[in-house]
Amino acid sequence: MLSRLPVFRVIPKWNYNPGSEVFPGFRRNLMTKPRNLVHVENIPIRWGDMDAMGHVNNTVYFRYMEQARIAWLDATGCRGVDGRGHRMGPVIVTANCTFIRQLVYPGTVEVKTFVEPAGRTSMQTACELRMAGDDALYAEGGAKIVWMDYSEGKSCPLPEPLRALCPV
Repeated sequence: MLSRLPVFRVIPKWNYNPGSEVFPGFRRNLMTKPRNLVHVENIPIRWGDMDAMGHVNNTVYFRYMEQARIAWLDATGCRGVDGRGHRMGPVIVTANCTFIRQLVYPGTVEVKTFVEPAGRTSMQTACELRMAGDDALYAEGGAKIVWMDYSEGKSCPLPEPLRALCPV
């Protein structure tokens, strides 16, 4: 006797429409919490950032967000050594990116970094990537940062200067 095989339904292919949401409703849900703009970084696109498909490789979007996040954290002066001589700084526990449009060489990427309400030891950052001079959104993403005492190997409270930048 033959066993009954599961029935699979064919799901219609999603039609891409430039400028539309990749997954309807998904993008809007990423950025619904209150947030404050804390940094803007302009990063030139290098020829080597592109892949064989002729656009900036997906992994490079994460590098752009990382470069902007580190520039912002360096500008706050919070990374370094505390009063006890312990090295302190961020650790990324999650990172995400929604790719909306292709970035291509030549050009300059404008990365806006935002912060959302902070927890005791962590904060969520959000980024918007645009081509400089173009209002269109090319990608958005972010990372959850946990503040670490590297010497102790455990999380510690966010520095007050960072906490002060976060919305309540």
